[in-house]
Amino acid sequence: MAHRLSAAEEQAFYESANSARFRDATPEQIVARLAEDGVYHGSVSTLYRILRKRGALSHRRESKKPVGSTAHTRIAVTAPNQVWAWDITWLRTDVHGLFYYAYTVIDLFDRSIVGWTIEETESEEHARALFQRIIRDLGVVPEIVHADNGNPMRGMTLAAFLDMMMVTRSYSRPRCSNDNAHIESWHKTLKYTVGYPATFPSLEYARTWYADFVHWYNTEHQHSGIGYVTPEERRSGRAEAIYARRNQTLQVAREKNPSRWRCGKTRRYDSPPVFAFYRPLQKVA
Repeated sequence: MAHRLSAAEEQAFYESANSARFRDATPEQIVARLAEDGVYHGSVSTLYRILRKRGALSHRRESKKPVGSTAHTRIAVTAPNQVWAWDITWLRTDVHGLFYYAYTVIDLFDRSIVGWTIEETESEEHARALFQRIIRDLGVVPEIVHADNGNPMRGMTLAAFLDMMMVTRSYSRPRCSNDNAHIESWHKTLKYTVGYPATFPSLEYARTWYADFVHWYNTEHQHSGIGYVTPEERRSGRAEAIYARRNQTLQVAREKNPSRWRCGKTRRYDSPPVFAFYRPLQKVA
Protein backbone atom coordinates (compact mmCIF):
# COMPACT_ATOMS: atom_id res chain seq x y z
CA MET A 1 0.00 0.00 0.00
CA ALA A 2 1.11 3.55 -0.76
CA HIS A 3 1.24 4.66 2.85
CA ARG A 4 3.59 1.88 3.96
CA LEU A 5 7.34 2.29 4.22
CA SER A 6 9.29 0.41 1.59
CA ALA A 7 11.79 -2.21 2.72
CA ALA A 8 14.62 0.26 2.06
CA GLU A 9 12.88 3.05 4.00
CA GLU A 10 12.19 0.72 6.92
CA GLN A 11 15.82 -0.40 6.97
CA ALA A 12 17.03 3.22 6.91
CA PHE A 13 14.73 4.06 9.83
CA TYR A 14 15.93 1.02 11.77
CA GLU A 15 19.60 1.82 11.14
CA SER A 16 19.12 5.44 12.23
CA ALA A 17 17.43 4.31 15.45
CA ASN A 18 20.28 1.90 16.18
CA SER A 19 23.11 4.32 15.47
CA ALA A 20 25.59 5.19 18.22
CA ARG A 21 23.97 8.62 18.55
CA PHE A 22 20.69 7.10 19.76
CA ARG A 23 21.98 4.16 21.77
CA ASP A 24 20.37 5.45 25.00
CA ALA A 25 17.33 7.14 23.40
CA THR A 26 13.67 6.10 23.32
CA PRO A 27 11.69 6.03 20.04
CA GLU A 28 10.04 9.33 21.03
CA GLN A 29 13.43 10.95 21.54
CA ILE A 30 14.79 9.53 18.28
CA VAL A 31 11.93 10.83 16.14
CA ALA A 32 12.07 14.23 17.86
CA ARG A 33 15.82 14.68 17.30
CA LEU A 34 15.62 13.56 13.67
CA ALA A 35 12.78 16.01 13.05
CA GLU A 36 14.85 18.74 14.65
CA ASP A 37 17.57 17.93 12.08
CA GLY A 38 15.08 18.07 9.22
CA VAL A 39 14.88 14.28 8.79
CA TYR A 40 11.63 12.31 8.87
CA HIS A 41 11.55 8.55 8.33
CA GLY A 42 8.20 7.86 10.01
CA SER A 43 6.15 8.27 13.16
CA VAL A 44 6.94 7.11 16.69
CA SER A 45 4.38 4.30 16.39
CA THR A 46 6.00 3.18 13.13
CA LEU A 47 9.39 2.99 14.83
CA TYR A 48 7.90 0.98 17.70
CA ARG A 49 6.37 -1.39 15.17
CA ILE A 50 9.69 -1.83 13.34
CA LEU A 51 11.60 -2.47 16.56
CA ARG A 52 8.95 -4.89 17.82
CA LYS A 53 9.01 -6.82 14.55
CA ARG A 54 12.79 -7.16 14.72
CA GLY A 55 12.89 -8.15 18.39
CA ALA A 56 14.67 -4.94 19.36
CA LEU A 57 12.10 -3.58 21.78
CA SER A 58 12.68 -4.41 25.44
CA HIS A 59 13.45 -2.76 28.78
CA ARG A 60 17.14 -2.49 29.58
CA ARG A 61 16.40 -3.50 33.17
CA GLU A 62 13.44 -4.88 35.02
CA SER A 63 11.29 -2.19 36.57
CA LYS A 64 7.75 -1.62 37.76
CA LYS A 65 5.14 -0.11 35.50
CA PRO A 66 4.23 3.52 36.26
CA VAL A 67 1.53 3.98 38.88
CA GLY A 68 -0.94 6.83 38.64
CA SER A 69 -1.25 9.39 41.41
CA THR A 70 -4.22 11.26 42.84
CA ALA A 71 -4.45 15.03 42.33
CA HIS A 72 -5.00 17.42 45.20
CA THR A 73 -4.51 21.18 45.20
CA ARG A 74 -3.55 22.26 41.68
CA ILE A 75 -0.77 24.82 41.40
CA ALA A 76 0.15 26.13 37.94
CA VAL A 77 3.89 26.11 37.24
CA THR A 78 4.53 28.61 34.46
CA ALA A 79 8.12 29.74 35.03
CA PRO A 80 11.40 28.61 36.58
CA ASN A 81 11.90 28.75 40.35
CA GLN A 82 8.24 28.57 41.28
CA VAL A 83 8.32 25.01 42.64
CA TRP A 84 11.42 23.03 43.58
CA ALA A 85 11.23 19.42 44.76
CA TRP A 86 13.98 17.51 46.50
CA ASP A 87 14.86 14.19 48.00
CA ILE A 88 17.73 11.98 49.15
CA THR A 89 18.65 8.64 47.61
CA TRP A 90 21.20 6.04 48.64
CA LEU A 91 24.25 5.20 46.56
CA ARG A 92 25.80 1.81 47.29
CA THR A 93 29.46 1.71 48.29
CA ASP A 94 31.74 -1.30 47.83
CA VAL A 95 31.29 -2.05 51.54
CA HIS A 96 28.15 -4.07 52.21
CA GLY A 97 25.62 -2.09 54.23
CA LEU A 98 27.32 1.29 53.79
CA PHE A 99 25.94 4.02 51.53
CA TYR A 100 26.57 7.55 50.34
CA TYR A 101 23.61 9.94 50.31
CA ALA A 102 22.76 11.97 47.21
CA TYR A 103 20.73 15.12 47.90
CA THR A 104 19.11 16.49 44.72
CA VAL A 105 16.88 19.51 44.02
CA ILE A 106 14.84 19.68 40.80
CA ASP A 107 12.89 22.59 39.29
CA LEU A 108 9.47 21.32 38.21
CA PHE A 109 9.08 23.87 35.39
CA ASP A 110 11.90 22.55 33.23
CA ARG A 111 12.94 19.43 35.20
CA SER A 112 16.46 20.80 35.56
CA ILE A 113 18.65 19.80 38.48
CA VAL A 114 19.35 23.13 40.15
CA GLY A 115 21.60 21.72 42.86
CA TRP A 116 22.91 18.58 44.48
CA THR A 117 25.42 17.23 46.97
CA ILE A 118 26.66 13.81 48.04
CA GLU A 119 27.50 13.24 51.68
CA GLU A 120 28.45 10.37 53.97
CA THR A 121 25.51 11.02 56.28
CA GLU A 122 21.86 11.97 56.03
CA SER A 123 21.14 15.15 57.98
CA GLU A 124 19.12 18.36 57.96
CA GLU A 125 22.35 20.36 58.29
CA HIS A 126 23.54 19.07 54.91
CA ALA A 127 20.13 19.89 53.46
CA ARG A 128 20.19 23.45 54.76
CA ALA A 129 23.73 23.97 53.46
CA LEU A 130 22.63 22.74 50.02
CA PHE A 131 19.68 25.11 49.81
CA GLN A 132 21.79 28.01 51.05
CA ARG A 133 24.32 27.33 48.31
CA ILE A 134 21.73 26.97 45.53
CA ILE A 135 19.91 30.18 46.48
CA ARG A 136 23.22 32.05 46.75
CA ASP A 137 24.66 30.75 43.47
CA LEU A 138 21.49 31.16 41.39
CA GLY A 139 20.48 34.41 43.03
CA VAL A 140 16.84 33.31 43.25
CA VAL A 141 14.42 32.14 45.93
CA PRO A 142 11.75 29.55 45.00
CA GLU A 143 8.14 30.12 45.92
CA ILE A 144 7.52 26.52 47.07
CA VAL A 145 9.83 23.69 48.13
CA HIS A 146 8.26 20.23 48.15
CA ALA A 147 9.69 17.16 49.88
CA ASP A 148 8.89 13.84 51.49
CA ASN A 149 8.45 13.36 55.23
CA GLY A 150 11.94 12.16 56.17
CA ASN A 151 13.77 13.65 59.14
CA PRO A 152 16.15 15.81 57.04
CA MET A 153 13.13 17.22 55.15
CA ARG A 154 11.13 17.97 58.30
CA GLY A 155 14.07 19.07 60.41
CA MET A 156 13.90 22.48 62.05
CA THR A 157 17.34 23.50 60.77
CA LEU A 158 16.15 23.50 57.16
CA ALA A 159 12.62 24.61 58.03
CA ALA A 160 13.90 27.70 59.85
CA PHE A 161 16.03 28.67 56.86
CA LEU A 162 13.19 28.26 54.36
CA ASP A 163 10.81 30.18 56.60
CA MET A 164 13.39 32.96 56.92
CA MET A 165 13.57 33.12 53.10
CA MET A 166 9.75 33.27 52.91
CA VAL A 167 9.57 29.94 51.06
CA THR A 168 6.36 27.92 51.36
CA ARG A 169 7.07 24.37 52.55
CA SER A 170 5.08 21.46 51.14
CA TYR A 171 5.27 17.81 52.17
CA SER A 172 4.05 14.51 50.75
CA ARG A 173 1.43 12.48 52.54
CA PRO A 174 2.89 9.69 54.69
CA ARG A 175 3.82 6.56 52.70
CA CYS A 176 2.74 8.15 49.40
CA SER A 177 5.78 8.54 47.12
CA ASN A 178 3.59 9.67 44.19
CA ASP A 179 3.16 13.02 45.94
CA ASN A 180 6.78 13.66 45.02
CA ALA A 181 6.60 11.93 41.64
CA HIS A 182 9.01 14.17 39.74
CA ILE A 183 12.00 13.61 41.99
CA GLU A 184 11.15 9.89 42.04
CA SER A 185 11.20 9.97 38.23
CA TRP A 186 14.64 11.55 38.42
CA HIS A 187 15.87 8.72 40.64
CA LYS A 188 14.61 6.17 38.13
CA THR A 189 16.36 7.96 35.26
CA LEU A 190 19.50 8.01 37.37
CA LYS A 191 19.55 4.40 38.50
CA TYR A 192 18.19 2.71 35.40
CA THR A 193 20.51 4.46 32.97
CA VAL A 194 23.05 2.40 31.07
CA GLY A 195 26.37 2.75 32.85
CA TYR A 196 25.04 3.37 36.36
CA PRO A 197 27.73 1.96 38.69
CA ALA A 198 26.89 -1.10 40.76
CA THR A 199 28.85 0.49 43.61
CA PHE A 200 30.69 3.74 44.31
CA PRO A 201 34.14 2.93 45.75
CA SER A 202 34.83 6.42 47.14
CA LEU A 203 33.10 9.70 47.90
CA GLU A 204 35.26 11.48 45.32
CA TYR A 205 34.27 8.97 42.65
CA ALA A 206 30.58 9.30 43.56
CA ARG A 207 30.68 13.09 43.32
CA THR A 208 32.57 13.06 40.02
CA TRP A 209 30.23 10.52 38.42
CA TYR A 210 27.16 12.33 39.72
CA ALA A 211 28.38 15.70 38.42
CA ASP A 212 28.89 14.23 34.95
CA PHE A 213 25.46 12.62 34.99
CA VAL A 214 23.70 15.80 36.14
CA HIS A 215 25.44 17.72 33.34
CA TRP A 216 24.29 15.12 30.80
CA TYR A 217 20.75 15.16 32.19
CA ASN A 218 20.46 18.96 32.12
CA THR A 219 22.05 19.49 28.70
CA GLU A 220 21.46 16.30 26.66
CA HIS A 221 18.58 14.25 28.08
CA GLN A 222 15.30 14.78 26.19
CA HIS A 223 12.52 14.84 28.76
CA SER A 224 9.09 13.53 27.75
CA GLY A 225 7.28 15.86 30.16
CA ILE A 226 8.55 19.00 28.40
CA GLY A 227 8.12 17.96 24.78
CA TYR A 228 11.36 16.00 24.32
CA VAL A 229 13.74 18.91 24.77
CA THR A 230 16.46 19.08 27.39
CA PRO A 231 15.92 20.86 30.71
CA GLU A 232 18.52 23.45 29.70
CA GLU A 233 16.76 24.12 26.37
CA ARG A 234 13.49 24.65 28.21
CA ARG A 235 15.07 26.82 30.90
CA SER A 236 16.92 29.03 28.41
CA GLY A 237 13.87 29.61 26.23
CA ARG A 238 15.32 27.81 23.17
CA ALA A 239 12.68 25.09 23.27
CA GLU A 240 10.13 27.03 21.20
CA ALA A 241 12.50 27.33 18.23
CA ILE A 242 13.25 23.60 18.45
CA TYR A 243 9.53 22.73 18.46
CA ALA A 244 9.05 24.95 15.39
CA ARG A 245 11.84 23.21 13.43
CA ARG A 246 10.43 19.77 14.23
CA ASN A 247 6.90 20.76 13.29
CA GLN A 248 8.14 22.21 10.00
CA THR A 249 9.91 18.92 9.23
CA LEU A 250 6.72 16.94 9.84
CA GLN A 251 4.64 19.35 7.74
CA VAL A 252 7.02 19.04 4.79
CA ALA A 253 6.97 15.24 5.13
CA ARG A 254 3.17 15.23 5.12
CA GLU A 255 2.97 17.39 2.03
CA LYS A 256 5.44 15.09 0.29
CA ASN A 257 3.54 11.88 1.13
CA PRO A 258 0.02 12.68 2.45
CA SER A 259 -1.15 9.05 2.23
CA ARG A 260 0.86 8.27 5.36
CA TRP A 261 -1.34 10.58 7.42
CA ARG A 262 -4.60 8.69 6.99
CA CYS A 263 -6.07 9.94 10.29
CA GLY A 264 -5.69 13.55 9.15
CA LYS A 265 -3.68 14.65 12.16
CA THR A 266 -0.05 15.75 12.21
CA ARG A 267 1.83 15.46 15.47
CA ARG A 268 2.92 18.76 16.94
CA TYR A 269 5.79 19.29 19.34
CA ASP A 270 5.05 21.86 21.98
CA SER A 271 5.62 22.64 25.63
CA PRO A 272 2.78 22.01 28.07
CA PRO A 273 0.83 25.30 28.20
CA VAL A 274 0.47 25.15 31.98
CA PHE A 275 2.23 22.52 34.04
CA ALA A 276 0.21 21.40 37.05
CA PHE A 277 1.88 20.63 40.36
CA TYR A 278 -0.54 18.77 42.63
CA ARG A 279 0.20 19.73 46.19
CA PRO A 280 -1.26 17.38 48.83
CA LEU A 281 -3.91 18.90 51.03
CA GLN A 282 -2.33 18.88 54.46
CA LYS A 283 -1.27 21.33 57.09
CA VAL A 284 2.41 22.23 57.18
CA ALA A 285 3.83 22.18 60.69
